[in-house]
Amino acid sequence: MAENFGVIGGDKRQIALAESIAADGYNVYTFGFDLAPEIKGAKEVQLSDAALICDCIILPLPVTHDGCHLNAPFCSEQILLDHSFASFFRSKKVYGGMMDQLYQTSDIWDEIDTSDYNSREEFAIRNAGVTAEGSIEIAMREYPGALGKSKCLVAGYGRIGKALSWMLRGIGADVTVSARSQKDFAWIDVFGYHGVHTAKLCEKDRYDIIFNTVPALIFTRRVLSRIPSDTLMIELASAPGGIDCKAAEKLGIRVIQGPSLPGRAAPKAAGEIIKNTIYNMMEE
Repeated sequence: MAENFGVIGGDKRQIALAESIAADGYNVYTFGFDLAPEIKGAKEVQLSDAALICDCIILPLPVTHDGCHLNAPFCSEQILLDHSFASFFRSKKVYGGMMDQLYQTSDIWDEIDTSDYNSREEFAIRNAGVTAEGSIEIAMREYPGALGKSKCLVAGYGRIGKALSWMLRGIGADVTVSARSQKDFAWIDVFGYHGVHTAKLCEKDRYDIIFNTVPALIFTRRVLSRIPSDTLMIELASAPGGIDCKAAEKLGIRVIQGPSLPGRAAPKAAGEIIKNTIYNMMEE
């Protein structure tokens, strides 16, 4: 296990991550947080110093939004992802989230030992739980009625769909789940939800709140035209999502964007998930 960790860039999740690793007794050095409040237990240093001191480097999730600069909203200057940046991490173990675009910024990354914590199944499952909690918080804030007495549709029965359906049922909502496979319909039946095929969304039933978790366009203009304008829709899928937002706007249907909820709604929990995933990877 490494003794010195470098947390380079990121949002509130990485701040919580750095503080949690420091609380475990390790030395933590940060770079890219000069606009952030004090990070307890960590020391802000220059990038060259972090690379020199630290055995383990942790990059944010995602590492980059634009393919050119590090995702570092708490840094006063943009951090360019180029050969110079990559050269700092030769001989280091580097962890990051969604790293494919990073690899395109320099051939040097081919020589560096890297691992993507976002690709781990335990990370995805625990992140789904936090996403489900965050989506319920949005629904409780934006829906004028009682969530426990509402009719909810959860589109998709993947990790987020499973966690969200279970939580909604737990607070008393009437839950319908859409799926395509017979295996998923069997689990939907076992848990006592209503089931509907994803190809037949909103043909008969009406819902107060619709949560989309499917990262492909399923709420087309045709489907949206069958949805009452007072229905609240919450988009949880990654871009481009599963809802035709332009069509929804024209039809007067409100769509709330909810991707990256763990970082916005529960950064401390999200930071813990990243930390524990990295610890697991280091021990293997």
